[in-house]
Amino acid sequence: MTIYFDNAATTSVSKTALDAMIPALTENYGNPSSLHALGQTSNQALDEARRTVAECLGAQPNEIYFTSGGSEADNWAITQLAEQGKKKGKNHLITTTFEHHAVLHTVKRLEKNGFEVTYLDVHEDGIVRPEELAAAIRPETALVTIMYANNEIGTIQPIEELAKVCHEKGVLFHTDAVQAVGHLPINVKEQGIDLLSLSGHKFHGPKGVGALYCRRGVRLTNFIEGGAQERNRRAGTENLPGICGMAAALKEAVDHLEENTRKVTAMRDKLIEGIRTIPCSRINGSLEHRLPGNVNACFEGIEGESLLLRLDLMGICASSGSACTSGSLDPSHVLLAIGLPKEIAHGSLRLSLDEVNTMEEVDYTLEQLPKILETLRDMSPVWEQMKKEGRC
Repeated sequence: MTIYFDNAATTSVSKTALDAMIPALTENYGNPSSLHALGQTSNQALDEARRTVAECLGAQPNEIYFTSGGSEADNWAITQLAEQGKKKGKNHLITTTFEHHAVLHTVKRLEKNGFEVTYLDVHEDGIVRPEELAAAIRPETALVTIMYANNEIGTIQPIEELAKVCHEKGVLFHTDAVQAVGHLPINVKEQGIDLLSLSGHKFHGPKGVGALYCRRGVRLTNFIEGGAQERNRRAGTENLPGICGMAAALKEAVDHLEENTRKVTAMRDKLIEGIRTIPCSRINGSLEHRLPGNVNACFEGIEGESLLLRLDLMGICASSGSACTSGSLDPSHVLLAIGLPKEIAHGSLRLSLDEVNTMEEVDYTLEQLPKILETLRDMSPVWEQMKKEGRC
């Protein structure tokens, strides 16, 4: 038996997405830029996929640019808007301390190139305060980039309020919505979002494809040179099978959003309730403003890596945080950002669910997890010391 509770890292490709991809691999295999009939058939499929993605976001088709994924979309939005701002004498950027590294590493690079960056606090609950964003904006601020929902602790930001603050100050607002798209209701126009990044494999689409929404009137410059694709902004033959699969997966997710949210939230809440009964455990991040499928916990006296290996032996696939930093021995920067000490942050566990999971899987996990923790703590000198000191 295998239980997959690592959907924040990636999801399985749905049958709907796969069915949409097959024609682009077998029948509509022409280059969308070709003028012959087969190429034009492919181009029509590309246009239809663009319309679908746009409709799911409340955008217009000409505001959607297809990319290789969320990281590329983040890099494109941040670097291009920063450079444009610099030409106008605006060399200040604002982000948060717990962004995905696709954002943090990009702004760090810009810092080395003369930009000044303000990193907003996310507090113990993992939520950015709009008033603190307002106080941080300066006349020379070129861009604000704040993630929609955190990839590790699942906290959802007050996006509409943050965007409003930016617009009142005349600053563009970008959000990394990789974890939110397909799982939360999003309308870029109503929420005032200027730029938004997404990735197909987070909502049962294929890997290697994503999109950048860029509001009409915000000028994007070329990100990849060499061709006229994506309205002369991103060269390279389009990944038509991936794009069609992503569009189909997104439409399916949006069409079933309410029922999926109810199912996943019930499983999440049961997991949280069970974990909170375990001694010396804590749930990280806001319980109220949280992705439906996210459970992030810390257990004192153990190492997260040992916990993951033991869970895997019992058929439970989980993680300790972002898959993009799984090779690092350092504690999660997200958990440090919400104020956890390193020794506690090392004992973290992320369980990320979606609609393909079942309540029976939740029950099995809650049966196995306390046993595994007890075994690990019995072997831990740290745990023994904590008991002697009466800390647990």
